[in-house]
Amino acid sequence: MDGSNSARLAGAPPLAAANAAYEFSTDVVMSPEPRGRRAEGVRALRTHILAQHVEDGRRGLAVCAASVGVGATFTAVNLAVSLSQVGLSVLLIDADMRGSQVGDLIRGPASPGLRQYLEDDEMPASAVIRQEVVGGLSVMFSGGNGVNAQELLASERFSQLIKGCLRDFDITIIDTPPANVCADVRRISSVVGYSLIVAKRNASYVGDIKHLAAQLHGDRAIVVGSVLNDV
Repeated sequence: MDGSNSARLAGAPPLAAANAAYEFSTDVVMSPEPRGRRAEGVRALRTHILAQHVEDGRRGLAVCAASVGVGATFTAVNLAVSLSQVGLSVLLIDADMRGSQVGDLIRGPASPGLRQYLEDDEMPASAVIRQEVVGGLSVMFSGGNGVNAQELLASERFSQLIKGCLRDFDITIIDTPPANVCADVRRISSVVGYSLIVAKRNASYVGDIKHLAAQLHGDRAIVVGSVLNDV
């Protein structure tokens, strides 16, 4: 797969959101008539996740990366859209409260989001979940950057939120900040239980990926596979 702007699908229209308040970037490649190698890559990943993850009853997946700029958000968003297109009820959570990029791919009202929910014990989860943005896909945005992101994610409220999402949706896909920026990815993965590591050809270091996988394993998160994006 390729998450770079230079590899856009020639002539492919952006995905049309069911909710008129939202607009999809052309980097969300799973259009009603997907074509091109990026969309093919997403469908291949979907097949793997369905066969090796969803059909085994696993309902959550954290999308992780060892470093910035490898296409983790591209992978998380497109995988979530793709899974919703086969009839699953999908929740995409942007858990990157350091440098969120989900809002660049799905544009529209993004607050309140995860940060506001975790800061306000009285706020219901329904206030931060945008239902059926397209098809069966719902979205929880990050709610913006927060200096206390690690503390918020370490809270019991975050754990309870994820448990509720895993119960209410067929699958919950969580976009995480890169591991070389902060330790948030380890906390998120340990709560979700399962992780997918994203790397980029000629950019990611094998040692960094192995180190991240070892850290996740040490935190009792199961790495279900990896994705190698093209340059």
